Amino acid sequence: MDSDALSVSLVSRRRFLKQTVAFSAVAAIGNQVGFADVPTTTPGANEILMIGDWGYEDTAAQAKVATGMAAYIRKNSIRPDALFLLGDNWYGALDGGVKSSRWHAGFETMYPADIFDCPAYAVLGNHDYQRWPDSKVEAELAYARASKTRWTLPSRWYTFEFPKQNPLITFIALDSNMPHAKPLAPGSRDFTLTREEKDQQLIWLQEELKSPRSTPYLAVLAHHPVYSNGPHGDHPTLIQDWDPLFRKNNVTLYLAGHDHDLQHLEFEGHPTSFFLSGGGGADLYDLKIDPGKRGPYGQKLYGFSHLSVTPKELTLRHFDSTGGLLHAFTKTPAGQVALLSS
Repeated sequence: MDSDALSVSLVSRRRFLKQTVAFSAVAAIGNQVGFADVPTTTPGANEILMIGDWGYEDTAAQAKVATGMAAYIRKNSIRPDALFLLGDNWYGALDGGVKSSRWHAGFETMYPADIFDCPAYAVLGNHDYQRWPDSKVEAELAYARASKTRWTLPSRWYTFEFPKQNPLITFIALDSNMPHAKPLAPGSRDFTLTREEKDQQLIWLQEELKSPRSTPYLAVLAHHPVYSNGPHGDHPTLIQDWDPLFRKNNVTLYLAGHDHDLQHLEFEGHPTSFFLSGGGGADLYDLKIDPGKRGPYGQKLYGFSHLSVTPKELTLRHFDSTGGLLHAFTKTPAGQVALLSS
């Protein structure tokens, strides 16, 4: 572990308990145990692996994370039911659009089908909206339609139940690329949702949250964090538009990337756990808020994340690029959170 990682290491159980009043939504903190005793898999669970900010032009770190994730899957005999791609899927140019060679090298073989024999659910990040010169957003949507591929992006926002048989969790995938608050300078281009699209998505989200559901868990995934201890910080538009809906509808979990690190945030009285996985391959960012002040967890390093889903509880884990466990917690349908790592 490097010095940057050590400088923002996990808070201890005692420190976490002291900070509960400030930021914790934890209703019951289970008996914490050392990393050696924390199970890296959950028997009988449906398994989801996830990465964010992964499609960097220099693929060295991406390949290291992908190799570590594959080794972790093999070692623990996991059969992933889904791979979540939390945005910034392609930095730089995607020459040729759906025919770009980057699809094969950076996705299809980087996360091989013999390991990830499952749908890869994607959301759009800010770098996906950059035109080089053509729209990568349109290419990503077209690739899902035109190819026999695991790549799953039916539209810029969509919903699905997981697993398909006897579903346990409803996922709402959103486009968090909000229009700029202030008008842009003449001649500049706003590679985000338009204001009309933003409003359209918000109406859709409100209606989707009103829809009857039978699953015990409800989760949202998007690229930008609502709250983050990283350099991008908290997102005012998402706090204004989305956070009240999360509270009102008891959203269990929010998954995001954008800040190039791994985080877990809890807030007193908030039903939603905020879980950030942005260490998939792009250059890393320094945290701006110590997770000891607002956490319970955050580290600047490459890695991936794992979500296990059972009727009894969700288990979420962060791993470094070698598959070393960094942080883990569980959450029940009633909203009780228990830290598993010390």
